[in-house]
Amino acid sequence: MKKYIICLALGMALTSCYDLDREPEGVLSSSSPFTTTGEMSSYLDQFYQSAVRTQDLQAGGGSGIAGGDCNSDNMASPSVNQRIAGRSSVSSASSLGNYSYIRRVNFFLQNLDNCTQKGTADYNQAVGEGYYFRAWYYYSLLINYGPVAWVETPLDPDMEQMKLPRENRTVIADHILADLDMAISLLGERNNSSSMRVHRDVARALKSEVALFEGTWEKYHKAKNDPFFDPTVTDAKINDYFTQAAAAAKQVMDRGVWRIYSTGNTNNDYRVIFQTTDLGSNPEVLWYKKYDGDEIGNNVDRYLNQGGGSLGVTASLVDDYLTIDGRPFTGAEKLEAKKVWGQELLPTVRDPRLAQTVATPGQVMRPDTDPYTIPPLIGTSAYNNNISGYSLLKHVQIDYTGSLDAEYKGATPAIQFRYADVLLNYAEALAELNGAANAQTIVEALHPLRARVGMPDVDFDREFNSDPAYPFAHLDKYIQAVRRERRIEKACEGRRFEDILRWAAAEEIFVGKWHQGALFTGSSLENEPAYATLKYDQPSGNTIFLSGNPGDPYRYIIPTNPSGYETGWQFNPQRDYLLPLQERMISLTEGLWTQNPGW
Repeated sequence: MKKYIICLALGMALTSCYDLDREPEGVLSSSSPFTTTGEMSSYLDQFYQSAVRTQDLQAGGGSGIAGGDCNSDNMASPSVNQRIAGRSSVSSASSLGNYSYIRRVNFFLQNLDNCTQKGTADYNQAVGEGYYFRAWYYYSLLINYGPVAWVETPLDPDMEQMKLPRENRTVIADHILADLDMAISLLGERNNSSSMRVHRDVARALKSEVALFEGTWEKYHKAKNDPFFDPTVTDAKINDYFTQAAAAAKQVMDRGVWRIYSTGNTNNDYRVIFQTTDLGSNPEVLWYKKYDGDEIGNNVDRYLNQGGGSLGVTASLVDDYLTIDGRPFTGAEKLEAKKVWGQELLPTVRDPRLAQTVATPGQVMRPDTDPYTIPPLIGTSAYNNNISGYSLLKHVQIDYTGSLDAEYKGATPAIQFRYADVLLNYAEALAELNGAANAQTIVEALHPLRARVGMPDVDFDREFNSDPAYPFAHLDKYIQAVRRERRIEKACEGRRFEDILRWAAAEEIFVGKWHQGALFTGSSLENEPAYATLKYDQPSGNTIFLSGNPGDPYRYIIPTNPSGYETGWQFNPQRDYLLPLQERMISLTEGLWTQNPGW
């Protein structure tokens, strides 16, 4: 095998503002690269580092799968996300680094004729991976920046060839879907995720996600007539995306290989998949990245196994879980449960996925001889501080035998796609196409998710939340139900913000709002001995912040210092749905690229 000369240092790869003009990294030492499938596979290994959702968590930050929802209404961190707050600026714009990876993939795809093993299963698998990864990188660009330039060849370092216009966003989406169709036609089929490589059902799952993303983006941004939808899009085109999303998901479902993991333990089966180091034989996991806690580890356990991490789950998420008998948790019932801290979290009261996502009173978080249990530490500056009163349990390996407190020694897995994602995509696409006509099929698709935790099947009338304060009270009952199911099943997996973007829902969820935590004044939490020294309502030196005013009977924890945000967050719905471009890039293309709306 020829020796590779591969540059994997991301810092080097992302230094250029407009990265279409550089020689492709990963060039072989031979003038005829990729003559064998072994060389092809080895070259593709680099993309398994960058084209994945990584698992990690930083104290007070939002990195990785476990911490990603800190940029949404699901989790809170000490510092307000600047995009949510409406305080991003062009000066903070990043380079379009994905073009570096796209260039490398294009180099690979342009040199396939060199292979002497064409037509073999290994050859097809490698080429399919190439198309999959190019689709992934463009999909990430579409989410963050909207329409971009589609490039299929490694460009020569010639300035004129670099000057490429942005396509309409539906053109980019269609290119991505076409790449995924190519990947689906070439990739091998697998019955488990033990290889930890992309396979046909992974490409189908991503296709269902991309098509659903673009369909909902176009539908809801068009409905608001904001600057972010493709002005050429038609209702037929939007429905075609939903049809493609449903069809791709159904192809995975019809194989009969994957299923929702369940042993009959309704109070643990949901949680356990997120803390299992080796998921290679788990029937729900299509693809994952394994961490061994030694050479490749993460900080999830380190920052969460004492209930803190300087972040916390929000009341908004907690309140969205249905009652155990499948009703919205609202009004006097909700307030009464909050008065005894932890009562609202119990699986005898609420959907059992809540108690497997947020730690309940007495929950053991780590296997010490004197194990740390909940309620959490509140109001300190330590990394194990909790800022909302709700501790994240999901992703915590409570029986982990590795190093509990060392940096990057955790082994929480990074699940890329699981069968639940496929079922959720299918159900939402059907609801968008015609919820009433597809009602029974939606119920059947979501049945395994409910059955795993002992919840009743979806009942669109029983579950409908008509409270005017509920962000989706204005939606029809089918769409509202599948959106809630997605939020609950995918809670704290780092995907909520993307959903809010594609639903054009930031106005309802962010603007004029604050994160809110557990009930403090008026609940048993106020009388916990551990919280006797907390300071609040002082001119300075407060250790926690509360809603309302002194003397109010009920006051909730405000996770983030509200100073400077007295009127709530000011996400700009005419600007903040997309990130800004660097001004240098706009100059480089001599006007072919214009700045994103509002910047």
